[in-house]
Amino acid sequence: MKPAEASLPSETEVLVKRSFDAAAELVWRAYVEPELLRRWCTGPPDWSMPVCEMDMRVGGQYQWRWRNDADGMEFGFKGDVLEVVPHERIVHTQAFDPGNMGVSMGAEPSIITVTFDESNGITNVATMIKFASKADRDQALSTGMTDGMEVSYTRLDEVLAEIEKAP
Repeated sequence: MKPAEASLPSETEVLVKRSFDAAAELVWRAYVEPELLRRWCTGPPDWSMPVCEMDMRVGGQYQWRWRNDADGMEFGFKGDVLEVVPHERIVHTQAFDPGNMGVSMGAEPSIITVTFDESNGITNVATMIKFASKADRDQALSTGMTDGMEVSYTRLDEVLAEIEKAP
């Protein structure tokens, strides 16, 4: 699949679009099942996801934490699930925990909306990130966030292919 495309629809938003060669039901599972999310959502090489706790239903909460296994640097996110339409849409808040990274993605939580749209066996995923301010958005972009997303999406391609082959 083509690499993710990132755009800036407004001063406070980042939109990342990516297509996957799999049914929406499988891509959905990869987003909402902790054991699958942990396999693909790890960012650059040498990073792992030691904390992946999530209750992906309205009113549920999640906590994700990443670790650079080479140097011990860590950061994470946590938030509340606001809306869930199975195989179509997830909306949640996202508060950044800088851990020991020394970077910021803003003090106020963002609102993340992920949509899944399947056509002819290809699922188009759009992730809209609405930050509290332009400064927060720009800080997040300066971290290389969208590059890390594409590294994870490439892993997701591999995980989806494995799931499809499994009995």
